[in-house]
Amino acid sequence: MTDLELYRALLLPRRIEERMLLLLRQGTLSKWFSGIGQEAVAVGVATALEPDDAILPMHRNLGVFTARGLELVELFRQLLGRENALTHGRDRSFHFGSAPHHIVGMISHLAAMLPVACGLGLAYRLRGERRVVAAFTGDGAASQGDVHESLNLAAVWKLPVIFCLENNQFALSTPFEQQCSVADLAGRAAGYGIPGVVCDGNDVRAVRAAVQEAAARARDGEGPTLIELKTFRVRAHEEASGTAYVPPELIEEWKGKDPVDRLAERVPPEERERLSGELDGLVQRALEEALAAPRPASTPDRELADVYVTPGLLEPDQLSISTRELRYVDALREGMRQALASEPRCLIMGQDVGHYGGVFKATEGLLEDFGPERVRNTPLIESGAVGAALGLALEGFRPIVEIQFGDFISCAFNQIVNNLAKTRYRWGPGVGVVVRAPVGGGTGAGPFHSQNVEAYFANVAGLKIVAPSTPHDAKGLLLSAVADGNPVLFLEHKLLYRSLKGPVPEGIYAVPIGSARVVRPGSAATVVTYGIGVHWALEAAEELGAEVEIVDLRTLLPWDRETVLGSVRKTGRCLVLHEAPLTGGFGGELAASIGQHAFEWLDAPVTRLGSLDTPVPFARELEEIFSARRGLVDALRDLLAY
Repeated sequence: MTDLELYRALLLPRRIEERMLLLLRQGTLSKWFSGIGQEAVAVGVATALEPDDAILPMHRNLGVFTARGLELVELFRQLLGRENALTHGRDRSFHFGSAPHHIVGMISHLAAMLPVACGLGLAYRLRGERRVVAAFTGDGAASQGDVHESLNLAAVWKLPVIFCLENNQFALSTPFEQQCSVADLAGRAAGYGIPGVVCDGNDVRAVRAAVQEAAARARDGEGPTLIELKTFRVRAHEEASGTAYVPPELIEEWKGKDPVDRLAERVPPEERERLSGELDGLVQRALEEALAAPRPASTPDRELADVYVTPGLLEPDQLSISTRELRYVDALREGMRQALASEPRCLIMGQDVGHYGGVFKATEGLLEDFGPERVRNTPLIESGAVGAALGLALEGFRPIVEIQFGDFISCAFNQIVNNLAKTRYRWGPGVGVVVRAPVGGGTGAGPFHSQNVEAYFANVAGLKIVAPSTPHDAKGLLLSAVADGNPVLFLEHKLLYRSLKGPVPEGIYAVPIGSARVVRPGSAATVVTYGIGVHWALEAAEELGAEVEIVDLRTLLPWDRETVLGSVRKTGRCLVLHEAPLTGGFGGELAASIGQHAFEWLDAPVTRLGSLDTPVPFARELEEIFSARRGLVDALRDLLAY
């Protein structure tokens, strides 16, 4: 690019920002994160890359959007929260992406986007493309675990990712020297065996040169680079917070390094004047059009319709007619095997899923059949693995992530509830990721290997949650989850892995997500449950010899209200059962909905039964006291006698 072209690229976001700050003071704009004085970072990175390289910007990277050619009217509608904006008024400022421009939208959790960049880079490498990814983060976020997980993963897998660490000198109000004990954050790259580069972030030509060199390495298969872009935030973190914590002389010092002024010295005065007038007019016209656009209007039905993409259809094959007995774990493995064989975009990631076959051997043999590119051992990085799966899904892949024990899913909580679950609703793309998690007790494994986690996630719009109770449903739901195209949390009860056998069709078949099943018909009472609870309920009903109807939810989110309410209206009594502790358990949602929508058919209050409100104890004798199973027969007897 010529100096004139670069100057225009720097000046455009500056002119936009000046107008946005005016609108903020007028109350027309609700919030603004200013990048004035830092334009060289975003513009330098964006202009150094090819148009189809992905960029994951942050708060102050307006220059990424303008350099990528996003229409200004579209940009202003987004920033002003108008109708027909990229997020339709559902997310603010720069929390949005644009697939045609290969920009992936951020979330507020800062470093959470770096694992996503790893997934994008892996997608490019798997397809044999020479594309790269540039992901931004700041000096404050550099202390977060996702940064370490991402740098390590990208280094181990030699992914084409450029980590752009924007050192603003302050993380909101905390100065750099209180955040870390090194002079240069780029020095951390040595610990991952990758290059670390320190760059003058206020010199757009220096930024471009550093990024171009890193991109060339990445395209040649040499892996990632960490670039520390030394700059300074001369305005507040966001305008409302002010800059009282910054010494005034420091702000003045960095104003003297303004990237627009520095490049202006290389542009003739008449060209500067011409560009200034041209851009002022361009911004003014686009802003007037955006301000005239209507405020967002919607309906509950429209909002709900945009939480999920339309589920993908699974086409059963003719072999599904023939069945044979399989263990629960073998049915899961067969489902994954057939998903890998029939869906080229499918791959499996997780700790020890390769030669070892996973700690429960659910992936045993898959590496030998499909190779290390599609059955991938990851480092110990729950958050990094799930974030990378999101990046893969944005490029059309259908990753399955195995969490070694469901208890460890807490380490990936942010990626699941804020990244996976919200992406579709916020800015449009579907996210076809399956997260498998072995859950539940009964194995004497203690507080950190026995938990049920469904209630953590059932309040998160945008997820789907399934919990199969039989080998047939385990395979059928897994195949449906891979085809679905939405994020699916797949809960497998580890006690059932080898203790339960059942008939399983040989071929590909679907168990619909969102469909419950009556596993035992009856007329005296209904038990609504899922997972291991189904087998407990069957035992209790047989022991009592009662006409108890048992409904296996199979899917917890979205759950099958019609089947449940239809059963309760028939029997007039209902017990809701789950293995997790009672307080705050998913049974509370079920009981409340049944009480509201089937009240006139009830002959007794809805009964809830869960385990004790304690962590899961290790000793089997104590776990028996903890377990909801212990009180099930008595609770069911009391309900029938009410």
